Amino acid sequence: MTIQREKHQIRRMIAWRVAQELHDGDVVNLGIGLPSLVANETSSDIEILLQAENGLIGIGEMPDEANIDPDLVNAGGQPITATTGACTFHSADSFTIIRGGHVDATVLGALQVDQFGNLANWIIPGKMVPGMGGAMDLVVGAKKVIVAMEHTVKGKPKLLKHCSLPLTAANQVDLIVTELGVIKITEQGMVLTELAPGTTIDEIQAATEAELIISPNLKAMPIPSDL
Repeated sequence: MTIQREKHQIRRMIAWRVAQELHDGDVVNLGIGLPSLVANETSSDIEILLQAENGLIGIGEMPDEANIDPDLVNAGGQPITATTGACTFHSADSFTIIRGGHVDATVLGALQVDQFGNLANWIIPGKMVPGMGGAMDLVVGAKKVIVAMEHTVKGKPKLLKHCSLPLTAANQVDLIVTELGVIKITEQGMVLTELAPGTTIDEIQAATEAELIISPNLKAMPIPSDL
């Protein structure tokens, strides 16, 4: 039976697991919302350069209310901090970095991901949105695309056979991390590589429209020790 956790615990659990995918020296772009929490979970033993597409390399941890600098925000307008040695520059230069293939990994949220690695994360038809933002560039420019999201929305699967919403990009997602497990996108489809503690294969499949391929090396998904 799936372990019941509070919303903030689920978000931290996902962000922490995503942080384990990052390596020393990586240039990483974090999307708004849940992906931004990854900044708080990176290991102090390695140096990760976090990049914001509005023109900053060297993002630190998300600030608390007492330490907000109104002049420091990410591309979504969220308050951020800057590490020692951080660099600011024109957004055009930022997108040159992205489009030039110099971002090692991007972490994004999603409305839908399908078995082909197609990503829909920018609009629900009929609802007002500010625009696609940098997601379209990031998912084709980054060397690795990681989706960090809750597994379902209002009980409905977000991992589908085919996306029904307008696509951000086709065949670009590499890895999906949710509160139920870790799923790798392959030519064969969605491969379940890690299962969250307290979750069964039947439970994660019931919450997934696409047919999951169970890895022969399936293992338990690591989570923070205090969760």
